[in-house]
Amino acid sequence: MTTQAPETKIVDSYRISCDGGEGALGHPRVWLQISNEHGWVECPYCDAKYIHKDHADSVDT
Repeated sequence: MTTQAPETKIVDSYRISCDGGEGALGHPRVWLQISNEHGWVECPYCDAKYIHKDHADSVDT
């Protein structure tokens, strides 16, 4: 059995929310802040990686 890699999303805001995206099977909504220094943040629940569009070319996906 293989484990799927966490989802990566390009976003246009530095403050985003994540709820797991699976309705009742998701997780509590959390608000995440993307730092200007790194340009990305990972959700502590589902490990989804959010990359700000201004940093999309410089961050490894």
